Amino acid sequence: MKVRYITHLSKLDGLTEQERRRLEPVAERYVFRLNDYYQNLINWDDPNDPLRRLVVPLESELHDWGQLDASNEASYTPVRGCQHKYTDTALLLVNEVCGAYCRYCFRKRLFMNDNDDATLAYQPGLKYIAEHEEITNVLLTGGDPLIMSTSRLAPIISDVAAVPHVRIIRIGSKMAAFNPYRILDDPDLLRLIKEKSDAKTQIYIMNHFDHPRELTPEAREAVRLLRKAGAKTVNQCPIVRGVNDRPTTFASLFRELSFMGCPQYYVFQGRPVAGNEAYEVPIMEGLWIFLEANRHVSGLAKRARFAMSHRTGKIEILGADDCCIYMRYHRAYKKEDYGEMVVAKRDEQAYWLDQLTVVSGPESAVQAAAGFEPYAWRATERRQHERPRSRRRYTR
Repeated sequence: MKVRYITHLSKLDGLTEQERRRLEPVAERYVFRLNDYYQNLINWDDPNDPLRRLVVPLESELHDWGQLDASNEASYTPVRGCQHKYTDTALLLVNEVCGAYCRYCFRKRLFMNDNDDATLAYQPGLKYIAEHEEITNVLLTGGDPLIMSTSRLAPIISDVAAVPHVRIIRIGSKMAAFNPYRILDDPDLLRLIKEKSDAKTQIYIMNHFDHPRELTPEAREAVRLLRKAGAKTVNQCPIVRGVNDRPTTFASLFRELSFMGCPQYYVFQGRPVAGNEAYEVPIMEGLWIFLEANRHVSGLAKRARFAMSHRTGKIEILGADDCCIYMRYHRAYKKEDYGEMVVAKRDEQAYWLDQLTVVSGPESAVQAAAGFEPYAWRATERRQHERPRSRRRYTR
């Protein structure tokens, strides 16, 4: 099935003329793109429909809030189009287009006219990867690599697979959600995955389902075919206000993904990216959503980590009590930070490490946090806030 792409709000039938005029300035700043497959999944009679909120602009995106590169990816870019933040993993940004554009996207800068991050020339990044034998995992991302034709994607995958020390190729994609026919109608893509998923190299498809309603019969079949071709499939997504910020929503998503053989890998704390204020959920609320969702699913469905992709590393948010939030560097840019605990004062409004008061942890976290206190936090103050374990709770 060939889908029709919609690149201007005037072509979006679900909006009134007044809504189009009001939202046009937003689409001029942060690009809009949709297709008729996904458009038909939206309940246009519901102005708060979660899938509508995921792809249709909001006026609040024009508020002066956040940064375009909130995780400072530019500082981990040794050559254009290639990021190397963690020792064994490198990213190749191979294109600047997606099947549709999530309004909360943390790389929306890639789709702006002055973007200088992604590149169609992946060879400099490939050369860098070939020269660094510590890199065993390569993530193809962008943009969405699967919106590219198989004829364009094949040489990239083949060249990366040919690097002796690369053992895993990850493809970050939301195409199974935005346009599953890209997979269903292309046997060449499935043959390519089967050919490259050999004893030396494993292909992982890093899917991006944000809401259970995206798991249509077509999307499920697309994931099944990818698995049949030899790819490993997982899912990752952030907690997004108005889209999936309910424990029941995530519990359903975790459960159904486990049935599909596409388990949740990460749940991300939303990055403070420019234009994203309306989509943000505070850390404590996100933790409550994550833990409450996990209470209602089986062990196989609760394998995800709740993490913050901070500029200093990937920080797993472990839990909280009445006094503190407890975190750990799951991945870190500085080797000495890996595995280190970060303890911060509990703050119901904070949505990022930089807003927390860090009580203890490595210098990377202490220096990143705003208004931090010395490590020697007064014991009397701590005792004043402590509660017996049985009374600790997660509140929304």
